[in-house]
Amino acid sequence: MSNVKVSTLHSLTGHRDCVYTLVPSFDDSIFFSGAGDGMVVMWNLADPETGAVIAQLPNSIYAMHYHRSSNTLVVGHNYDGIHILDWQNKTETGSLQLTKAAIFDIASLGENFWVATGDGTVIKIQGSNLNILQTVQHSSKSARTIAVNEKLGEVAVGYSDNFIRVFDMDTMTLKHEWEAHANSVFTLLYTPDKKFLLSGSRDARLKMWDASGNYRQAAEVVAHMFAINHLAFSRDNKHFVTCSMDKSIKVWDAEALKLLKVIDRSRHAGHGTSVNKVLWTNYNDQLLSASDDRTISVWDINFEKQPV
Repeated sequence: MSNVKVSTLHSLTGHRDCVYTLVPSFDDSIFFSGAGDGMVVMWNLADPETGAVIAQLPNSIYAMHYHRSSNTLVVGHNYDGIHILDWQNKTETGSLQLTKAAIFDIASLGENFWVATGDGTVIKIQGSNLNILQTVQHSSKSARTIAVNEKLGEVAVGYSDNFIRVFDMDTMTLKHEWEAHANSVFTLLYTPDKKFLLSGSRDARLKMWDASGNYRQAAEVVAHMFAINHLAFSRDNKHFVTCSMDKSIKVWDAEALKLLKVIDRSRHAGHGTSVNKVLWTNYNDQLLSASDDRTISVWDINFEKQPV
């Protein structure tokens, strides 16, 4: 049994609007944030107090993705498209106009990107030349979240029509679809072994689906009071965190799907408004959280073994 100790290390400020997204880099200490103010900011956990603005875009940034093989940032610019940023030189190396809707999520595998948009479209893009390879639209409601399963060759997408749809990675042919929740599906994440798909929804429920068993439901937990916005696994894959519109972050045992800790304002001086994104870094296992309160919190999560 683990005794989870939580402490706040830093509260990072500078964004002028809600912070919606956090992404890592090749350097464990460096990460990036994107917000409603259109700013892309680089932070260094080794010296966290001051961020560096990488880009300033006119519209909100809900989605951003770090593409490791090219060491670039793919930024979803709402009501426009994607921008490719050379973050080290603070320059734009490419852009692609995609949509007049919001861009809610971006994922990649190898050279290819997938972009989920507010008009229900999922777009597959070849990253090397920014060519659109496939466009699929199976709902008029927003495509909110993307998860890639390279072992099964599948891309799972959660929608605001309450459905999860799973596509063949190469052809974008629809393989599975089911009504997964009673409200919008805001976040999807495959377990590290790629055997199960976790989903979090506006209905506040966390569900697990058997990816190798035609996505039959394997578990369900009423995890939060309000919408679950995002999920992230720890480096050792033994734990994961959820964050919510109820202003809390929760720490879970991944194998047992058991709640271990609640991080909120009353207990740990947490966020005062919706927590939108979490990122469990490889830098001293520090956990990051981004909120509508315009701040990014840096947490130390310590799992101490209790004597039997």
